[in-house]
Amino acid sequence: MLALARRTTTSGCSYRHLCSRALSVMASAVPSSSSPSSTSPTIMPTPAAAIDFLMLLQKLKTTKRTGWVRCNVQQPESIADHMYRMGLMSLLASDCNVDGQRCIRMALVHDIAEAIVGDITPHCNVSDADKFKLEADAVQEIKKMLGPSTYAATEVEILWHEYEQQSTPESHLVKDFDKLEMIIQAHEYEQAQGQQLQQFFDSTVGRFKTETGSVCL
Repeated sequence: MLALARRTTTSGCSYRHLCSRALSVMASAVPSSSSPSSTSPTIMPTPAAAIDFLMLLQKLKTTKRTGWVRCNVQQPESIADHMYRMGLMSLLASDCNVDGQRCIRMALVHDIAEAIVGDITPHCNVSDADKFKLEADAVQEIKKMLGPSTYAATEVEILWHEYEQQSTPESHLVKDFDKLEMIIQAHEYEQAQGQQLQQFFDSTVGRFKTETGSVCL
C-alpha cells in the first residue's frame, strides 16, 4: 500500500485519496433507511480497508490454476478467469428455481481464499481437512481486513461456508458450474493446443448434483 500511497496524479492527489473519495461517494449513495442499527453490520468497509481488499484480489488475477500448470498448458487461466465465467454461468441460470443473484455472488466468492493460500488441488498432498482449515483461516483474515462488522465481510464468510458445506440448492448449482467451467476450459485447451486432458472430464463423472449441471454436458 505504501507504493500506491506514493503515486500521485498530475494534480498532486494520491491514488489512495482518489479511491477513498470514490468509495465515500458510494457509501453516501446508500439510502438513509438502510443505515444499520448499532447491533447490525455497517454498510461499507473503510476506504483503506476496501483498497487493501481489492489489492489482495490481484492474487486471483495473477495466480494460474494449478491443474493446468501441472499439465503444461500454455498461458493457463487464472483463478479470477475461472470465477468470472462461473459468475456469468450463474447469470444465465437465473431461471433455474434458485436465487440467481445469490449464485452470482457465491461464484465470485467461492475461491476467494485462494488469494491467500493459492490453488490447492488433490495433487498438492494436502488433506481435505487441512485444505479446509487453511482456506477457512484465510476467509477469517479477509473478514478481518474488511472489518468484521461490515456487510461485505459477513457476506464473504456466509457465502464461502455455504458453498463449502453444500447446504443449499444455490451451492449445489454453483458447485456444478465449478466442474462445468473446468471441463469447458479443458475442451478449449484441447482444441487450441492439442492437449490431452481427459483426466479433467473423468473427474466429473457422476458428480453433478443438479439437473441443470447434468443437462449442460
